[in-house]
Amino acid sequence: MLMARRTQKPTYRATRCVRMTPIITRRRIPYDDGVPAPSPDVVARLPIFQRVPAEDRARLAAASRVQTFERGEGVFQEGDAPTTFAAVIEGHVKIFKRLANGRDIILHLCGAGQILGSVAVFEGRPYPASAEALERTSCLLVPRQAFFQLLEQSPSLVRGLLSGLSLRLIELTDRLTELTGSQVESRFARLFLKLGDQFGRPHPEGIFVPLALSRQELADLTGTTIETCIRVMSRWGREHLLITERDGFVLVNRAALGVLADGS
Repeated sequence: MLMARRTQKPTYRATRCVRMTPIITRRRIPYDDGVPAPSPDVVARLPIFQRVPAEDRARLAAASRVQTFERGEGVFQEGDAPTTFAAVIEGHVKIFKRLANGRDIILHLCGAGQILGSVAVFEGRPYPASAEALERTSCLLVPRQAFFQLLEQSPSLVRGLLSGLSLRLIELTDRLTELTGSQVESRFARLFLKLGDQFGRPHPEGIFVPLALSRQELADLTGTTIETCIRVMSRWGREHLLITERDGFVLVNRAALGVLADGS
């Protein structure tokens, strides 16, 4: 007699902030050999490869693949083996660390042209944090061995990589200072001013930041609770400092946000 096969449901654990966090199975970045290689023009769009000779870019493109990640899909997980070098072509990715209590701390937001997990790839160590798409995002994936061969042949790429790593270290140091040394409202103001400088574009009412960040993600970026985030964002909306839209935020009063960022 045949028995009906039971479908196994995903396991969840409750966290202190009353959200249900799925237990994620570790996996490597997908690398599909059946996907056509990108053109050298796609590689040339990434700043880190722009000074690389055209023939080297062509070889790199031949060994690469473009992978698309939907919102909420993991590019890599903390503890994964770094077999693939990844760079964002289009979209945005958050780099975050999950704490023992189930809460996330977002360390960095990466946009087009930025590389992901380069330290782990360079050192051959497991990823120290996780990366997740904030929206539909395309990444260039290069096998680690092919990337190292290009490093040996292109000093300009080595310089670009070292420069990127140095900037990332400075940013992480600043993030630690922001999360531990200022008032919550100041942290929010500095966050939005930084996002405006990094990703903003002109808008009739100010500067538009095309990042559909949830209230929980904003709380994770500023090291606070979702309840505090909701209060701050609601008050700023009423005071017309910042407007939340479906696909991002509008910085209406940068001067007032600047005052808040300074803690005045």
